Parts: sequence; C-alpha cells; structure tokens
Amino acid sequence: MEVKGVILAGGEGTRFRPLTYYFQKCMIPVGEEQRPVLEYIVRLFRYHGIRKLVFLVGYKHQQIRNYFDDGSRFDVEITYVLDNPEMRGSANAIVNAYRQGVLTNEDCLITYYGDILSNINLRKLAEQHRKSKASATIALAYGFRIRVGMAEVVDGWIKGFIEKPTLSRPVSIGVLALSGEILGEMERLSRERDSSSLDLMGDFIPHLIEAGYPVGAYITDAFWYDMGSIERYERFENEHLSRELSFLLSEKLDK
Repeated sequence: MEVKGVILAGGEGTRFRPLTYYFQKCMIPVGEEQRPVLEYIVRLFRYHGIRKLVFLVGYKHQQIRNYFDDGSRFDVEITYVLDNPEMRGSANAIVNAYRQGVLTNEDCLITYYGDILSNINLRKLAEQHRKSKASATIALAYGFRIRVGMAEVVDGWIKGFIEKPTLSRPVSIGVLALSGEILGEMERLSRERDSSSLDLMGDFIPHLIEAGYPVGAYITDAFWYDMGSIERYERFENEHLSRELSFLLSEKLDK
C-alpha cells in the first residue's frame, strides 16, 4: 500500500476575504520568514518521508503551481488535479481525482486540509491506520478552546458564564487517513447525490460511521492551528509558528 499525501487546496476562502480576492488561501504568508501556509504542509510531508503529493486545486491554482511546480525544489513529487466545478465539496474533489486515476484503491491517503498548520507525526498516523485496518482514521486533539463564552441557563435565567471554556472531548484537527479501498464507496455516494455538494468531514465520515465501517481515532498532542478565517489569521503569533515548526525549515530543501 503506497502512502500518498492528499492536500485540499481548492477552496475560495470566503472567510478569508478580502485577502483571498488576491491570494489562494493556502498561499497566504505566515511566520517570521513569510512563507505560504502550504509550504509548511509540504515540508511536513517530506519530513515524514511522504514524497508523493496530490494537490486538489481550483481557485487561483496558478499561484500554487507557479510556486511549487513539480515539487522537486522541495524534494517531493506533486501531481495537480483541478476541481470539477460541477462536483462541489472536499469529498467530491477526492472523487474527481479517483476518477482520473490519480488516487487508487491500493493507496493509503493522508488527507490534509490546506489551511491547517501542525507538526503532527504523519508517519505514525499512517502506521496506526494501516495496522488497525480502518477505513478512515481521524486525527484528534484535546484542549480546544471555544472562542466565545458559554452560558449556564436555568429556567430561562442566566446563572453564570464560562469565558472561552476548553472542551473536554477531542476535536478533529483537519488531518485524516483514508484507505484507498473506500474510494469506491465515496464515488457511489457522490453519484447518489448527483450534482449536490459532498463534504469529507461533514458528509462522508458520518456516512461511514452510520454504515458500520471502521473509523479510528488517532489522538495527538501535536501543535495545530486552523488558519481558516481572517480573524484567526490576525490573531496568529508568528513567534509561536517559529517555535513549533522551525525544524521544517532547517532542512533547507530549496535548491
């Protein structure tokens, strides 16, 4: 089973406007060296020995191609799959690549959302996924803080507030492993829905669970940050990124 990295990098980034009127969201610069978010993702895959990458692209995909080209500058091999505008949603983007033969039933797919920064051990995720024989394995983390206050309400009256509480349950961090053999089921579900949107985490993973497919949990204490909105971007501390991900830049893969 070949391990491939699948990076979802085609969204329009509506929550990132006005920046995404000019940039593809995953190409927005971060950190003290002002490198694109996607470069940290590519370097993370390379660091863990996963060199075959598939970029699922769409909106402003030229920016991504112009920067990464075939991937050789970063010691990886990049294949680009342009989104089909009639197939909306992250799961449909994967189905589109499957239909083109870029993704196969024999692959182990480490799927990564293009607006997530993390130092998660992708190799260990792949190893757990393959050993467990799961159809999907979702990376989860504890310690997520809700960004708003939570009220305690009794009989219509507010008895107190907990300001930005930390959830006791683990949350998805936007990284998961998929067995290639499950791509047929994803395609079948896509055909069922015809032209409607099919989301990976919102639609397909719940479908697998309800249908009885084995879906595993990979619990991690790794650093991760969802760069999914302009507010999150403005609050991000570049120094924090340097502390957590500087090891990726120290390899100096650029030629």
